Amino acid sequence: MDTDLLKTFIEVCNTRHFGKAAENLYVTQAAVSSRIRQLESRLGVELFSRLRNNLKLTPAGERLLPHAEAVLTTWQRAFQEVAIHHQQSMQLALGGSPNVWDLMLQNSLYELKKSKPELGLRAEVLSHSIVARQLMERSLDLALVFDAPKVEELISTRILQMPLELVATQANRHANDLEDLGYIMLDWGTLFSLQHAKTCAHLPAPSLHTNLARVALDYMLQAGGAAYLPATLAAPYIEQGTLFKVEDAPEMNRDVFACYHQDNDKKALIEEVIQLFKQTGSQIAPSLLPE
Repeated sequence: MDTDLLKTFIEVCNTRHFGKAAENLYVTQAAVSSRIRQLESRLGVELFSRLRNNLKLTPAGERLLPHAEAVLTTWQRAFQEVAIHHQQSMQLALGGSPNVWDLMLQNSLYELKKSKPELGLRAEVLSHSIVARQLMERSLDLALVFDAPKVEELISTRILQMPLELVATQANRHANDLEDLGYIMLDWGTLFSLQHAKTCAHLPAPSLHTNLARVALDYMLQAGGAAYLPATLAAPYIEQGTLFKVEDAPEMNRDVFACYHQDNDKKALIEEVIQLFKQTGSQIAPSLLPE
């Protein structure tokens, strides 16, 4: 199977447009059409229903999509493993949700590389929906997320608890007095959303939704507002008098989990890396869990 056919198929799925797919792949639209026809011919099915201004996946196309993504991910992993640098003895594929990367993994990568210079790393920012699938496929070795996947074959270890504080750009504000200031809703995962719905019904409707703490922070500093931020992220701004703790705000916490497949052949390395992340995690969360 020519991997270019699968790459083209996935790009058309993502864009729902042959012309845009061609631009993204740096080929002509005719080449994209030709590749899709070749793939359909080999499989003996139509992958797209081509209606005017409306390109949709057929049922066969829907079934092919997860397999195409898995094949390309596995091929990329195999290529990287074979082409590993002569000074590196092993490669680790590491993934994390956006906020975990921003608040923890970004700095932890340096510590990991410093302690294991022989280790080759592949680092990816992934959505929660993709993490479990890639861990199951073994195309991802280790993932750090807020909500651990509920899959029997995956081992999930809680490595730290991150306190969240409701802070605002004005002093002496109460949790029921934020309407005019504006509330920013940060997506800290499913468990946070459930807790937030139960305990924060008195907060105003959000003026902004985002899944990135840095986006919320930058917006607050420019336009004003209030949001639940990690205590360590908010601390320097509170010391400067730029942000202020909101009075009577419910306390929130977010657990960070390290997840990997129980049959991963790099299990010993993964567990060693988890211990290192527990140590570096103590720098951003004082309530680090004991080993």
